[in-house]
Parts: sequence; C-alpha cells; structure tokens
Amino acid sequence: MAEKHQFDPEILDRIIEMAWEDRTPFEAIEVQYGLSEKQVISMMRREMKSSSFQMWRKRVSGRKTKHSHQRSFLIGRFKSANQS
Repeated sequence: MAEKHQFDPEILDRIIEMAWEDRTPFEAIEVQYGLSEKQVISMMRREMKSSSFQMWRKRVSGRKTKHSHQRSFLIGRFKSANQS
C-alpha cells in the first residue's frame, strides 16, 4: 500500500485549493507537496463529500490546464498569490 502523507489542516486546505484551481497543474502540487496526481485524487476522495468529489472529478477530467504536458501555453500562466 502506498505511503500516506500527513499534512497539517492548513496545508491540506491549500492542496485542496490548488486541486480546485483550473490553472494549477497536478505537477505543481507534486513539486510543492510530493503528491502524484493519483494521490491527489485519492486525497480529494477521502477529504470531500461524495457529491463534491464527483463534481470535482467531472470538472478536472480531461482539462488540459491541469496537466503541464497538455498545455498549449507556457508564458502568462496564472499564479495564485498563495503559491510560493
């Protein structure tokens, strides 16, 4: 079984916020917090109500901006003021 990461509630909230952001790719979450896309999905499933998780999955599935290698732009990427 994969190692479970333990995060402070503040960090967990930030990861969830980044996962909801349209222009924050999963790769950015992996770089900052060491979570793969699969781990983020698992965490979202665990931390959210079922209906919220299903809405999020529908929203991000196939979204090009959530995957760096599918993006058609490099310059001008939005960066939240909360990101370091």
